[in-house]
Amino acid sequence: MKFFGLHWIDVSIIVAYIITVLVIGKIFSHGVKGEKDFFLGGRSLGRWLQFFLSFGNMTDPGQATTTASSVYRQGAGGAWLALITLFLTPYYWFMNVWFRRVRLTTMADLFSDRFGSRFLATLYAVTMLMIAVVGVIAGGNVMALKTLQPLMVKDPIIYSVAEQTMVKEYHEFIDLRTQRQSGELAAVQETRYSTLRDYYQRGELQPYVTYLNPAIFYLISTSLVAVFIMLGGLKASAVVDAVQAILVVLISVILIPFGLWRLGGPTALHEKVPDVMFNLFGGDIASEYTWYSICALLLVQLIGIAGSQANMTISGSAKDEMAARLGAVTGGFSKRFVTIAWAYCGLIAFALFGPGLPDPDQAWGLLTRELLPVGLIGIMITGILGGKIAVLGAQSVVLSGLLVKNLYEPLLPGRSDAHYMVVARLAVPALLGAGVIVGLFLNSVIVILKFMIVLLLVWGVPITVLFLWRRVTQTAVVVQVFATILLIAVIPAVVPLMPALARSEMLTELTRERVVTVAAIATAADVTAGRAAKEGDRFMKTRRIEPIALFFEEGVVRVDPRDPASPRTGKGLFRTEVFLLKILGVDVAGFNSAQLLTTRYLVDALIPISLIFGVSLLTRRTEPDRVARFYARMKTPVASTPDLDTEAVAASYAHPTRFDHHKLFPKTDWEFTKWNRMDAGGFAVCCALVGVVIVVFKGAMALGG
Repeated sequence: MKFFGLHWIDVSIIVAYIITVLVIGKIFSHGVKGEKDFFLGGRSLGRWLQFFLSFGNMTDPGQATTTASSVYRQGAGGAWLALITLFLTPYYWFMNVWFRRVRLTTMADLFSDRFGSRFLATLYAVTMLMIAVVGVIAGGNVMALKTLQPLMVKDPIIYSVAEQTMVKEYHEFIDLRTQRQSGELAAVQETRYSTLRDYYQRGELQPYVTYLNPAIFYLISTSLVAVFIMLGGLKASAVVDAVQAILVVLISVILIPFGLWRLGGPTALHEKVPDVMFNLFGGDIASEYTWYSICALLLVQLIGIAGSQANMTISGSAKDEMAARLGAVTGGFSKRFVTIAWAYCGLIAFALFGPGLPDPDQAWGLLTRELLPVGLIGIMITGILGGKIAVLGAQSVVLSGLLVKNLYEPLLPGRSDAHYMVVARLAVPALLGAGVIVGLFLNSVIVILKFMIVLLLVWGVPITVLFLWRRVTQTAVVVQVFATILLIAVIPAVVPLMPALARSEMLTELTRERVVTVAAIATAADVTAGRAAKEGDRFMKTRRIEPIALFFEEGVVRVDPRDPASPRTGKGLFRTEVFLLKILGVDVAGFNSAQLLTTRYLVDALIPISLIFGVSLLTRRTEPDRVARFYARMKTPVASTPDLDTEAVAASYAHPTRFDHHKLFPKTDWEFTKWNRMDAGGFAVCCALVGVVIVVFKGAMALGG
């Protein structure tokens, strides 16, 4: 017996998990006495709960979708979109101590405390709420939907006429694209291919029809998250993260043995997947991920990673500094190993389905449907759904804290703690609901992930700098934030909405088409066409690299796909950074995918850095006494008990220079401190583990080759 394409056993597993989550929320509801308990778990989370909270926040199973999708498209190098933070993990050994020592509730409080600016605190709260609603909540919804849609499909017998036509045209498009990559199409075929490609780029061609309606799925799953968090707050989220950690590891590796068994082992995988797709740096000629684009991505992540409010919430909930440190680095490294498994699944998907999936974002779901038996499908769905609960649960607490502490309380001060708790709980479904609405207008999970990476620069740059440099000023932060938002958020979102711009000939320009010769492994089609003697032979193959949109993230399509004379229009976010190079005279039409990606990340990183340092040097310093108190507290280690910690901070306030002998550059505005044995030892171990992860990744790609 099936329900919407799922076996009753799988449905039973999902229902049991939902009930368990609600019970956990109910149990921990009795321990939530006030805002400190709800937002920070009473600052009492030890090393294990910190690990699970960090791992759960970092390891959204929805990223399995994005990683497998990216690797399916571009080979192993595509995994760097999720794996690039590997090189930042040693940085967590220090960064998470900052957020524990600052002893604040929200990131917005940081600006009130450092600059005495309610305006900056409000600006952070408002902008981060919008960023998180789009990138985290809506993005999480889309990732989960893309993964689960292929698991709930209709039987072709009950397809409507329109659905039959859609599936038929999908297969026609794939056949034409395969022919075109190897040679010229007849004029009639080229016109037909162009029409079908527009439908394909719009997401209107699929090889199947799903029962899973986006609006209904978002509402039901989001309601579950809302009820769970309203009951138990952050500590309940940490406990669910502990359960989820086991599920994440299980669902990350379970597809691999089934996939290899279907293919015939690792050697068969290498026979069916081009060698270049196993390269960690670079790969396919059209890949976005080369050594230089990965370096640009690393720069963006390094200066943007501090911008998330989750840093303050997770580290601030730690019992002590060591719990914050160990939770972050152990959770981070655990995610890196899981990411390798996701990447391997992307290669298995390529081997099983070939290069013609209409929506690579659904590769994970298709693997689940094709490989897993009844029961394990239910566990996979539970893992994906549970990952959404874990990530959105923690994030909704984070955002609720921003809304209540930095927007609501300043407007209505002096109310009771119980009053603010009611508002905090009501904020959770409101924020999640906003994410549902936004999610209905989003489609590509890869685009969402790339957008989130650059959006973190808005606040990541000033937060990183204010921890390290006394000279940064409020004016510089304001200028940098508004300029960065305009560059990477407002203009990219507004241009596609204006037909006059989105359809202009200049902005719908494409890169130049290239014809290259590459090494390939012969398929049955190659043998039939006379390009090789037998399947599995290696031969040199001519390949056409189709033009891609220069300025629009999701491509350029015809306004009316049925009319070849219809004007073209940009689809997805506008690439402001590439356009800036265009008007400066750079021949961006000759760029490849990796160069376009590098351009975007370098411009997005260098402009805010230049602004915050330049404007700071030209504007008046912040009040010296306020600055001195801030850094005195930052240098004061967290004590073993709240009372002792209060005394230690008071002593630092009385003598703000008592820790200045630890400064690496005495009598300067730089606040880098000398390392002690724990700092150096922990950093060295983290660096060694980075090497271990790379070796394991390389070994996994070489297995069977």
